[in-house]
Amino acid sequence: MPEHRDHAAHRAPRWPSLRGAVGVALVLALAGYLFAANAQLARVGNGREVQDLPGLVEAERERNETLAGEARALQAEIDRLTDLVADGAPESDPMADLVRLAAGRVPVTGPGVTVSLTDAISSGPRPAGVTNNDLVVHQQDLQAVINALWSGGAEAMGLQDQRVISTSAFLCVGNVLLLHDNVYSPPYTVTAIGDPDELIEALYDSEAIQRYLDYVEAYGLGWEITVTDSADLPAYEGAIELEYAAVPGADEADEAVAG
Repeated sequence: MPEHRDHAAHRAPRWPSLRGAVGVALVLALAGYLFAANAQLARVGNGREVQDLPGLVEAERERNETLAGEARALQAEIDRLTDLVADGAPESDPMADLVRLAAGRVPVTGPGVTVSLTDAISSGPRPAGVTNNDLVVHQQDLQAVINALWSGGAEAMGLQDQRVISTSAFLCVGNVLLLHDNVYSPPYTVTAIGDPDELIEALYDSEAIQRYLDYVEAYGLGWEITVTDSADLPAYEGAIELEYAAVPGADEADEAVAG
């Protein structure tokens, strides 16, 4: 394991036919909306100065309910177009299967790792200058783990009991996690499917994770990596929210089918 730096160092702020061909284009276009954005995992400030926790939780739930409705509508359209492409094709359509897999819309299983992070024990004596804020897992800690695992070649990812993709957004408020209209308390677990050795190497190559490990040693924050031969991840059922990303030619394909 890499050496840790001075524990007194400042903890950085964590922040087949024409119809079939057109159908394929539209399936790919809609699937693009599921993963075209890049690592949009956290879209708020540092999460340390929240004044109205109940109000924020309720607002986030309402927002996720709206976005979940959009996700269900898009998934229904993908299902419809996949059936269109499969009409007259072999029973198993490799293209449709690949689209669903890449979009995270099917459960997956495979080797990988699970990383667990948890708060330190807050009771008892503590070093001078240490506050409760230093003893909890922050949003940027989870984000660092997820980003490192993606960079290490993760093929699928889960946070708690939810599947996440590149456009998944989560929020830490105090010592709770908001994800896909659910509220979680620590310990927080991130599961990634991929080559375990490469995933672990990517974790320890991360400077952000090295800073977290300084706090693990100094203050007792929780950190555990478990290697598994068979990790199971559910299908992604979260919301989709892309404001700027679009698949080129999607409008023309849509008009062709409508015509």
